[in-house]
Amino acid sequence: MIESKALSPSLGVEFTGVTDPLDDAFVHRAAEALTWRGVLLVRGLHLDDEQQSAFSRTLGEVVAPRGQEIFPISINPAKSRSAKYLKGAFHWHLDGTGDDVPAKATTLTARHVAAVGGGTEFASTYAAYESLPEKERERYESLRVVHSFEASQRLVNPDPTDEELAAWRTRPSHEMSLVWHRRDGRRSLVTGATADHIVGMDPDESRSLLGELLEWTTQERFRYTHDWEVGDLVVWDDTGILHRALPYDENSERLLHRTTVVGDEAFA
Repeated sequence: MIESKALSPSLGVEFTGVTDPLDDAFVHRAAEALTWRGVLLVRGLHLDDEQQSAFSRTLGEVVAPRGQEIFPISINPAKSRSAKYLKGAFHWHLDGTGDDVPAKATTLTARHVAAVGGGTEFASTYAAYESLPEKERERYESLRVVHSFEASQRLVNPDPTDEELAAWRTRPSHEMSLVWHRRDGRRSLVTGATADHIVGMDPDESRSLLGELLEWTTQERFRYTHDWEVGDLVVWDDTGILHRALPYDENSERLLHRTTVVGDEAFA
């Protein structure tokens, strides 16, 4: 029998009793949890790549460049070709702010875990918006923010070479509303490491406001911290859940397998 419980007051659902992730009843409940709670967890499910891909396709089309749906997530260069850039994941971020239409969801399964550290934190930008004082909501409503890959990478490498800077800037920046009016009537905040500056605002004031907003959004009451165990499946709403990896040693065996579900709602 499948049972569920909240991971925290503001977000997340943990399911137990799941034996078949493709069972219609679980698929329906998982989709509902993703929509309304943002993060879902099944511990010890031990999906292989084929099973993870199959489950991911119940949520929508899966990103598959060159036919590859599974991507290794590791900061160890021997395990992932993206290890260098993945160090930016230690800072709060939303995936997809460089795209007109962000990914809908991400799935991760744990193949190896770090001996020390290496957890993942999640924060709900829906809950953060809903808890804002009315005066603050009005203040943020008309603001637009430019997001860039460069902004997130400077947090990792604040003094880049000319070559590194040029490589970062090959990825286009995007301007979007700070408050995202969702098609289901809800609103969420678009913030995180890629938020470079607020359009038309003094740079110092812009940095201060973005810092305050990120601090608000990631406070404990809107947050869940996941300590990985081998075999865990975690899925989250890429459009409304900030996330970050907690520090761990580069030479750790930590390895997660990831899929990304194609989005269907453009940033405002």
